[in-house]
Amino acid sequence: MDLSFSAYEHCELCPRRCGVNRAAGEKGVCGETAQLMVARSALHFWEEPPISGEAGSGTIFFSGCPLRCIFCQNHEISHEGAGLPVTPARLAQMMLEQEARGALNVNLVTPLHFAPHIVAAVAAARQAGLSIPIVCNTSGYERPELVDALGDVIDVWLTDFKYADPLLAGRLSGACDYPVTAAESLKRMVRHLRRRGGARTSEDGRMLQGIIVRHLVLPGHADDSCAVLDLVWDICGNDVDISVMNQYTPNARCRERGGELARTVEPDEYELVLDHADDLGFERMWWQESGTVSESFVPAFDYSGVIGPELE
Repeated sequence: MDLSFSAYEHCELCPRRCGVNRAAGEKGVCGETAQLMVARSALHFWEEPPISGEAGSGTIFFSGCPLRCIFCQNHEISHEGAGLPVTPARLAQMMLEQEARGALNVNLVTPLHFAPHIVAAVAAARQAGLSIPIVCNTSGYERPELVDALGDVIDVWLTDFKYADPLLAGRLSGACDYPVTAAESLKRMVRHLRRRGGARTSEDGRMLQGIIVRHLVLPGHADDSCAVLDLVWDICGNDVDISVMNQYTPNARCRERGGELARTVEPDEYELVLDHADDLGFERMWWQESGTVSESFVPAFDYSGVIGPELE
């Protein structure tokens, strides 16, 4: 798969394959041109323990997203275009700054519609001495060919698996192909992980190489959550960690629309999903205590850490 900057000229980086000329300033379904846009670069302490630990994860939040989830908590950057333009050299320097802050990893949040920039920046940062793992924090809606192309660039995949039902995926994210696409992409992630020798952690539990599959339980859809876990188990077994989350918080759009997405997840819904994960046999599972529903999980997209020097 072409990951040179010419890939933006007829963009097919994501499963939408919209084909627009982002290099000429056209916006793809992701909402972005070929201008790299970043909304925040700072330590983040709210990821799973193998990612954040106590020191924090070095998150870099990118503008735009190929999915159009109506319940998105990061809508300012995913839907509304918040962010500042940066160069690949500045992005590489951000990665080095995160390591200097003591970050356990560089955590790229929804980055792959900018895949050519990512590849160039990671290569430059590695050449300049970056030694911590690269985490790809993704919705799971990625072209399998792109996952293959990034097999030696990404150390840890922190990937969502949102839906098993194509109709639900179409209604909530405008992507009826989400389940089949996410499943095939996850298969490729596992294949690359096995090729690289499997998951690796440090003595203090930091993930150096591996996969965490996240699933956000949605109110009224515990049955689909169980079906997602069935899919993940069939693909991965215990090759991966899973993270079952109950932090769904209705955004303003969902509150206005009403219906099941206007409320939070009931405790019995969440327990049903956790019990199903146990019954399947997942050995490494992360879950959240009650009371985690909060918009505090969403950082302020105030452009912290975005402006600064470029890597020379």
